[in-house]
Amino acid sequence: MLTDTLGLLLAVLVTPASTTDRDAARLLLPAARDCFGRLARVWADGGYTGHLVDWSAAQLGVDLDIVRRSDDMRGFQVLPRRWVVERSFAWCLRSRRLVRDYERRTDTSETVILWSMTMLMSRRLAARHQQSPAPTATTAA
Repeated sequence: MLTDTLGLLLAVLVTPASTTDRDAARLLLPAARDCFGRLARVWADGGYTGHLVDWSAAQLGVDLDIVRRSDDMRGFQVLPRRWVVERSFAWCLRSRRLVRDYERRTDTSETVILWSMTMLMSRRLAARHQQSPAPTATTAA
């Protein structure tokens, strides 16, 4: 899942369990780069370390920054930038269909994730529209 800095979905790719995160990123990042030409920096967790950092810089011109936990950290700590996508996962899991792995096909899973995020964003837009005050007519005395 690729999100913006607010946690709103930019791109999603569901792969079989046999595909590593780094291999999936080699498919997702070029597609996202094609859709979002201004994509310049991506924050990722430690599962994306290795040659992917060099590959994304050389092939896509995208800086891939790895957010690491420090070795002396004990217990749960909120890591900068990493909490954004974790919050997005939590938003998706509010959709009942995504709580369990009901789907057998990866394209169906991607569609359900897109549907879930579309519902979230449309509800936010509708709520924002309802909260804005209606213009009032003023009369000149």
